[in-house]
Amino acid sequence: MAPPAPEPTVITLGGGFGIDEDTLLDDFALARTGKDRPKVCFLATASGDAALYYERFDAAMAKHDCEPSHLKLFARDSTDPREHLLSQDVIYVGGGNTANLLAVWRVHGIDAIMREAYEAGIVLCGISAGSNCWFEASSTDSFGDFRSLPDGLGLLEGSFCPHYNTEPERQKLYSEAIRAGEIPPGLALDDGALAVFTDGKLTEVRTRRTDSEGPTLYSVDGDGVEPHAALPFSS
Repeated sequence: MAPPAPEPTVITLGGGFGIDEDTLLDDFALARTGKDRPKVCFLATASGDAALYYERFDAAMAKHDCEPSHLKLFARDSTDPREHLLSQDVIYVGGGNTANLLAVWRVHGIDAIMREAYEAGIVLCGISAGSNCWFEASSTDSFGDFRSLPDGLGLLEGSFCPHYNTEPERQKLYSEAIRAGEIPPGLALDDGALAVFTDGKLTEVRTRRTDSEGPTLYSVDGDGVEPHAALPFSS
């Protein structure tokens, strides 16, 4: 009997390579594929394809049994983006400027390819801008100050706010934007945690914290903030 088709999966990361000293979040994302040696492609579009970011990715992935690659859009080569992305097991999106990421992706047709990848069950993951992009809207500092951005890919419903526990001003303005109707209600993620969305639904939350230290993912709407339970990585 053939194995079941992989389900559409997005993992929002509150950390990862280049930020954390350990490999907990990256380990989790790669293991989600179920592959012994997954193919993982990194896009640093949100940072303008910063060379140092790619170097950090290569150094981090050298610690894993995987096949890493890059897809650069600011200095494109002959690589066919669709062919390359749809051959991956994981597409990993770096942080930076969410608004610029979305604009560049649309110019190069990456937005449509990402939807194909999602529907094919390729694991989509990322940190900060690399988490914001999958939702309908997000909280961003793309324009210098914190603002709402109702311009995401919409693979996941609602809005998203990264760095919820480390940027109090972003936290405050995210709630205000939802109450004002600028963006739809959504989810906010603390650093040091991750959230898994399977077929468009939140299915798992993992955190470095112990149960006594409180939640790390929150539903935010016009009425307030509702915490979600999270499991430690060790369970």
